[in-house]
Amino acid sequence: MSSAASTFSPLYPNVKLVPRLNTERGGANYDWLKTFHTFSFAGYWDPRYTSFGKLQVINEDRVEPTQGFGTHGHREMEIFSYVVSGELEHKDSMGNLEILKRGDIQLTSAGTGIRHSEYNRNSKSMVHFLQIWAEPHTRGLKPKYFTRHFTDEEKTDKLVTVVAPVGSDGVKEEREGSGPAPVQSNVTLKSTILTPGKSVEHVFPAPAPGETQRKGYVHVIQTSGYNTGTAKGNRVRVNDGLELSEGDGAFAWSAAGDKLQIENVGTTPAEVLVFDME
Repeated sequence: MSSAASTFSPLYPNVKLVPRLNTERGGANYDWLKTFHTFSFAGYWDPRYTSFGKLQVINEDRVEPTQGFGTHGHREMEIFSYVVSGELEHKDSMGNLEILKRGDIQLTSAGTGIRHSEYNRNSKSMVHFLQIWAEPHTRGLKPKYFTRHFTDEEKTDKLVTVVAPVGSDGVKEEREGSGPAPVQSNVTLKSTILTPGKSVEHVFPAPAPGETQRKGYVHVIQTSGYNTGTAKGNRVRVNDGLELSEGDGAFAWSAAGDKLQIENVGTTPAEVLVFDME
């Protein structure tokens, strides 16, 4: 491991951390849509950032009032939306139609194919959400739709699993219900709202058979406003070394049993996502 990687993670020196800064993300401002891309997407292409494990897309989107994504198709992809603020209308070819709000997780297992649209029908307020795609572990599945809701109180100073692979503890294949949304992929998503001075820990499980390391990704949501420049606002420290602010992220690699500790070192609550992948 490089000395720089060790400097980023002095608390757990066997964990390799590589930052993905807000200023490095792809993205565009189309007036009706302001978007950031952690991985190559649409008109943004960087061969260094095409995917990470089964994780294919992390787009942080802001859609203006009365605007949205028209009906379009997907297949062989697990697609989930994490709503930060505002209202997002989801309508699809499976007959689902609902308005998603803060705290909602919506997961579409596209399988053999679906068509859907995503709109902000509110005439006054923007909707801010993260659109996340993961490659499924099995092709040709029947399309399915799930929603879950997690309150701010549930996530405050706790690292809550909001999406997890089918078959994991506490995961139910019900359209609505408690526990994490079920995903047909080896990707787990956790969420926290950290208050100043508080910390949470993620313990890396065992790597996939034949692999020596587990993968993780940390993303600090840009909750205090759209910013294409150097990250600012809420601030966290990972493993007592790497500091991240809103819009920043970090790739992680580790063996089983090592940890990601995330501490709020700022003065305001920080909303953070933690991905875990084989």
